[in-house]
Amino acid sequence: MGTSTSTAAEHVDTSAAEKRLLKYLAIDGVSGEEKAIAEAVATDLRDLGVPATAIRHDSVNERIPLPTQTGNLIVDLPGTTNGPRLVFATHLDTVPLCRGAEPKKDGDRVVPKGKTALGGDNRTGCAVLATLAETLLKHKLPHPPITLLFTVREESGLQGVRYLDPKDLGGGAMCFNVDSKLASELITGAVGAQSFDVHIEGKASHAGVAPEKGISATMVAAVALAALRRDGWFGKVQKAEGRGTSNIGIFGGKDGTSAGNATNVVTDYVYLRGEARSPDDAFAATITKAYEKAFAQAASEVLDDAGGRATVKFEGRAEYPSFRLGEDAPAVVHAKRAVESIGLKPACLFSNGGLDANWLVKYGLPTVTIGAGQYDIHTVNEYVHLPEYFQGCRLAVALATQGNS
Repeated sequence: MGTSTSTAAEHVDTSAAEKRLLKYLAIDGVSGEEKAIAEAVATDLRDLGVPATAIRHDSVNERIPLPTQTGNLIVDLPGTTNGPRLVFATHLDTVPLCRGAEPKKDGDRVVPKGKTALGGDNRTGCAVLATLAETLLKHKLPHPPITLLFTVREESGLQGVRYLDPKDLGGGAMCFNVDSKLASELITGAVGAQSFDVHIEGKASHAGVAPEKGISATMVAAVALAALRRDGWFGKVQKAEGRGTSNIGIFGGKDGTSAGNATNVVTDYVYLRGEARSPDDAFAATITKAYEKAFAQAASEVLDDAGGRATVKFEGRAEYPSFRLGEDAPAVVHAKRAVESIGLKPACLFSNGGLDANWLVKYGLPTVTIGAGQYDIHTVNEYVHLPEYFQGCRLAVALATQGNS
């Protein structure tokens, strides 16, 4: 007699899952430095009974244009029943604020001991996928072929999944990405994004003796940003033709230095880096174009006494595509049924942040992102709520075994 989905989910060993999470949270692995956490996950999977031949790394680290220690970790679990292949995904890396994190248990939470972030984003996902493998193998639960995908450099622009060869996923029919807070909340869509770099070359002069002979790159930037804010292109953007957001995140000089280095010198160079996001990729590009026009206009307004103007070099590019799955999409229906099977009420959400799912859907793999207890991510107040983490583990097992009783 087969095992029902709800019963299958109840096989999760929460004590082992908690120990695994605490272990992973204590391992550094900021973007580009994922080798140690990848080795820990691979070792655990082998210890749980996954054959070494089923565990491999791809070569995205050779294609990502940033130093990256290792490729994506990919694990193949042969199916015990017939059915389309399922993919479960998460990312290995954390943000720099997590470096040196030391987890400690505080009631039903895991928190950082010091003044760092915790790394629940996304050590929860790594632990959920390892717990999924443990539960399936230990209890011999029936399931279709499964691929586990642990990506690198998600936090630095979704690089690991962006440079992924989709063929490495074995032709999955649908994917479930663990990278959110609540197990009951299913992220079925997300914005797309563009980024842009702005280089402003002005002209230095003595700011006290002859300021009129200089061209302030700082002022060019200020005039452009003020115009963008006035015209509704900065921050939350709501226009007749679309909606989105934008931001300037970096305002500085060359090679990470300050913009200018003395108060008595008119600033001759400024570098800015920003982004635009929207549910509509075309409108994200429209926001970027508004920035380009604003900086060009500002350069025409800030002149020296001879009519000279600054030079502006603007470079915009698409970072990741938007997507939206319908509530009747098979992956969404499968996810909603699994949520209900563990006693929760599913809700479909649209994310204003980018996810590995953005690229996976682009590659033709319908992907729903689920949660596993990560709260206040990317801050020193970050914590993991253990009961919610356990729900994420149960949901993963339900997703893997549903329809295979």
